[in-house]
Amino acid sequence: MIRLLRLLCCLCSLCFFLLTMAPAHAAESIFQYNQHLGRGINLGNALDAPKESEWGVTLQADYFRLIKEAGFDHVRLPVRWETHCAGTAPYTIDPAFFERVDWAIAEARRNQLMIVVNMHHHEAFEKDPDGQKERFLAMWRQIAERYREAPPEVAFEIYNEPSKNIDAQKWNDFFGEALKIVRRTNHDRCVVVGPVQWNSIDQLPSLELPADPQLLVTVHYYQPFHFTHQGASWAGPESTKWLGTKWTGSPTEIAAIAADFAKAAAWGEAHHRPIYLGEFGAFSKADIDSRALWTAAVSRQAAARGFSSAYWEFCSGFGAYDPEAKEWRKPLLDALLRRK
Repeated sequence: MIRLLRLLCCLCSLCFFLLTMAPAHAAESIFQYNQHLGRGINLGNALDAPKESEWGVTLQADYFRLIKEAGFDHVRLPVRWETHCAGTAPYTIDPAFFERVDWAIAEARRNQLMIVVNMHHHEAFEKDPDGQKERFLAMWRQIAERYREAPPEVAFEIYNEPSKNIDAQKWNDFFGEALKIVRRTNHDRCVVVGPVQWNSIDQLPSLELPADPQLLVTVHYYQPFHFTHQGASWAGPESTKWLGTKWTGSPTEIAAIAADFAKAAAWGEAHHRPIYLGEFGAFSKADIDSRALWTAAVSRQAAARGFSSAYWEFCSGFGAYDPEAKEWRKPLLDALLRRK
């Protein structure tokens, strides 16, 4: 009887230990996941275009090899599901498009790259969130179901840069509902979420996260905007006036980046969440020396705070790779991968 009581006491103690330690272990695992993401690059302007190739980029198997061989750890795959999804219930996603995303995921894994698959450019959703809510959630139900057996190296990002008519309260509600749908089939998968106003660092305080240990918080960074978006037509007619803006890496310029990232790091520490710098880049209208200096500064400041990061983007207007010359733009590649 005494031995039995001792055994029961030991079992109770073990159960208590496991119950009290499990949340901490789960929470810590997302920090380890973030560390493994390391440094990545966005495969932008391909599957996030209304139709692949429409914006000048068609994904190729060789791109994944080049990215891995250069030294990157992951790719972020922006996907415009909206233009490949029926407009009426049950909002079926085109099987052929699903197969294209399948292929991209398989190529990433074949090259030992982690991959973040997102929802990008859902314009109807941004214009009328309430009216598009059912469709938004239906798309995530299908995505989650299709990739329920995908390896853990595949992460989901619920929506890129919520903005326009998606305010903070609405976004917190919508994200929470989408997460519940994902968790029905993907219990432990890393899910990425960022704040409103284009994943602004300043909007982190408005982000309300459920008690889910596998959430990775993302922010985007394009400051100073008149430098990074000079000559970018989508930034408005003012952007032509910014042409010729340089970035020299002065102490004042670097201090501005450091101050912004310090805010993100402080928020992450206070909420016990790792930070993923999901986008940063300077458009090709800026001179290459300024772009390289800025890119290096942002990359170093992010790494110094333990952020994972993904440069925007591989081979288009911000591209670190020149698809015509079939070679990396070395100043940008060095800026992204140099550790010090």
